[in-house]
Amino acid sequence: MIVLRKRLLIWLIKAYITRWGRNIAIYFGIGLLVFFIINIALSSFITRLPFIEKETIGMVGPYTTDDLPQEILSKISRGLTKTEKDGGVKPDVAEKWRIAPNGKGYAFYLRKDLKFSDGSAVTADNIEYGFSDVSVLKPDKHTIVFNLRDTYSPFLTTVSRPIFKKGFVGIGEYKVKKIKLNGDFVESIELYSEKSRKSLTYELFYPTALSLKTAFALGEVSKITNLPDVNFKGTSFNSFKNAKVEKKVNYAKLVTLFFNTKNSTLSSKALREGLSYTMPDNFSQGERNASPLSRFSYANQDGVDIYRQDSEHAQLLIDSSGLATASGKISLTMNTLPKYEETAKKIAEVWKQLNIETTIQITNQVPQSFQIFLGEFNISPDPDQYALWHSSQVNNITHYDNKRIDKLLEDGRKELDIEKRKIIYADFKKYILADPPASFLFFPYYYEVSTK
Repeated sequence: MIVLRKRLLIWLIKAYITRWGRNIAIYFGIGLLVFFIINIALSSFITRLPFIEKETIGMVGPYTTDDLPQEILSKISRGLTKTEKDGGVKPDVAEKWRIAPNGKGYAFYLRKDLKFSDGSAVTADNIEYGFSDVSVLKPDKHTIVFNLRDTYSPFLTTVSRPIFKKGFVGIGEYKVKKIKLNGDFVESIELYSEKSRKSLTYELFYPTALSLKTAFALGEVSKITNLPDVNFKGTSFNSFKNAKVEKKVNYAKLVTLFFNTKNSTLSSKALREGLSYTMPDNFSQGERNASPLSRFSYANQDGVDIYRQDSEHAQLLIDSSGLATASGKISLTMNTLPKYEETAKKIAEVWKQLNIETTIQITNQVPQSFQIFLGEFNISPDPDQYALWHSSQVNNITHYDNKRIDKLLEDGRKELDIEKRKIIYADFKKYILADPPASFLFFPYYYEVSTK
């Protein structure tokens, strides 16, 4: 009886398959295909969601749309050129360029495969740098010509500045999704990358480093950057279990001890030289760089700086200045930015051993009048420092007036040949260190703190 039932069951299955098997196979295949299509579509949709990976980054402000941090600008767009760490210039949006024999004309030939983040093609018509004293020609959609009034060899570095269409539409990996303004100031800016499927929101309204650190501790932001230190309310972010701390070097700024060369005391070349020889060989707040040029610069050929700490030689120079009082002491006042107060105190301790009394004053900006100012300046990839040290320039806060240096700075920005520029800036470095308007100290450390 059991055998008959098994045979009947098998016969029924065979009959069913014979009659409906083709339909079953077709619908099964269709169902399988639909399943895979839905699976792929959902996966693609999910991975394209703008907040699949989100990071909120806090910075100390304020910033306007005209002076956003380079960290943000470089994510949104690119320039006609790009600069290397040593100051060399490479093609970027422009695939090549040609310089007129007189050094005043620059023709850039654009890449033909680039698009703005809104999908429009990059053409000469879209590129507006707004230079003064420069005429612009656009003979075709892939060529742009700049005609300068005077020869200016750092121009190739100047056009590394990121290019934007109206509304912060750039050529970089990230596009601007939203900008929140408070009057003229940017409170936040949200970026999104289709390529990495990442959203970055920069909060730029924190007035101080302490308020920024507090925001991180409260979870308002997942990352804070450009911090001079990681101390927080009697402890350190290094002790936070959920915090990751990264120490980095800012090679775009050079911390410097500026001397007011028109001051009755600091006008002494011997004193300025002596003070330069007192500078420590290492600083806790940064990476030593005792030259006005970065040691990475192609123009800094030997990479060696003449000033190493030498207290005996420093004392001889200071004594020869004849500026000591009857008690054998010299009194100096040093203004310093708050973030470099630690370095100011270290320098004052060294000077105390040489009978120099130092009064330290905290300032948030370059003082109108000072003897010595501990601050910083932006160091360009190009070795040109005309604006800082030429006697005609308003940014020459030391009031430095050295005709030899003036001539070298004038020649350096007019010379197009790299090898000749190396010679010019080797002389510039040599002579400015022999008659120092400042002591060049270090590239500052900065810290990034993020949640793990």
